[in-house]
Amino acid sequence: MDHVLIKAAQDALKNAYVKYSNFKVGAAIRLKDGSIIQGVNIENASYGLTNCAERTALYTAYAAGYTKEDITEMVITTEQDHLISPCGACRQVMSELMLKDVQVHMVYGENIKTVLNKELLPWAFSEDDL
Repeated sequence: MDHVLIKAAQDALKNAYVKYSNFKVGAAIRLKDGSIIQGVNIENASYGLTNCAERTALYTAYAAGYTKEDITEMVITTEQDHLISPCGACRQVMSELMLKDVQVHMVYGENIKTVLNKELLPWAFSEDDL
């Protein structure tokens, strides 16, 4: 496991805007060119307008010109005392914006659970459904 990528996700936690829940989430994406893009959750008083760390990282990567083919792995971490997995909205976005075999690492301390993107939402809604 790439400890540099884990540290990037952990370092991102300080930038989370969690005024309402105080539930910080950090994410980091490794790209084929070696770059790392971080994401954090950003809350809003209108909870539906909150954006999760995973989506923030992915949207930042795409805004910088990267595509799903450029993403090699993702780390997700929190300050909780256990592993946290992506929410349903993030799983749906991840299923479209990352390749199916991208490794997703959920990290808490020394505990790491790694799954493939396709395992997070096996029946994802896709462009084939339209």
